[in-house]
Amino acid sequence: MRDTSVEIRPSRGVAKLGLSELWRYRDLAYFFAWRDIKVRYKQTIFGGAWAIIQPLVLMLVFTFVFGTVLNVETPPDVPKPLFYYAGLVPWTLFSAAFGGASASLTGNSSLVRKIYFPRLILPISAMGSSLLDFVIALSFVFVMMFFYGIGVSWHILWLPLFTLMALVTALTIGLLISALNARYRDVNYAVPYVLQVLLFVTPLMYSSTQIPENVRPWYFLNPMAGVVEGFRWALIDAAPPPGPMTLVSAAIMLLLLVAGLYYFRNAERTIADVI
Repeated sequence: MRDTSVEIRPSRGVAKLGLSELWRYRDLAYFFAWRDIKVRYKQTIFGGAWAIIQPLVLMLVFTFVFGTVLNVETPPDVPKPLFYYAGLVPWTLFSAAFGGASASLTGNSSLVRKIYFPRLILPISAMGSSLLDFVIALSFVFVMMFFYGIGVSWHILWLPLFTLMALVTALTIGLLISALNARYRDVNYAVPYVLQVLLFVTPLMYSSTQIPENVRPWYFLNPMAGVVEGFRWALIDAAPPPGPMTLVSAAIMLLLLVAGLYYFRNAERTIADVI
């Protein structure tokens, strides 16, 4: 009987990103994503309704605090609850996807130590359940639009692009955090603070038009600023249309994604030893 051995070697060049290997293991990625979805809604009373409850509660808080108490200026022809909710939908997608990706390696440490598979599958599949929540939350936006008598325009065709930007942004930061978290558990405590900082530098409680013009180019280096404003423009026409700064933030996001993939693949060699 002939012995067969398989030697796994690190990739080089463009293949180092691991995209071809990721495609070969796509069924495993689907399995992990479906597992996370089932666990997410297991033994819950409201089930998928939590996807609406979370941004809805934040919308009520924002409407009272920023819309009523502080009277922050918003577009006059758009109801404030709808203005806030339309921005919170992509933010909830980003925060959930980022949180899932950043904890994906430590949450599956037993698998990582025992068997080989592309570790890149874990942060990507961890974002799968957040996509289902996003679809449910987005459907409620259309309910609110119908309630307030606001129609759908052709701008809605841009939604898939802005959704992709939110996911890529979450994956970019999630890859870096997950690889660092596998080695230094202190990083896990920094994740909530990162989300809090991004919450305030993203135009959720206000419009980007209130940002001083001399600061605005730097402000849109945050990709989520362009995503949130893009959603409001595509859904309810409550923000300026995508401009050059949106393209700049998208380009920076893609460059950081490539850098994040390279860093993750380099760290992957020793993750099983230190996790």
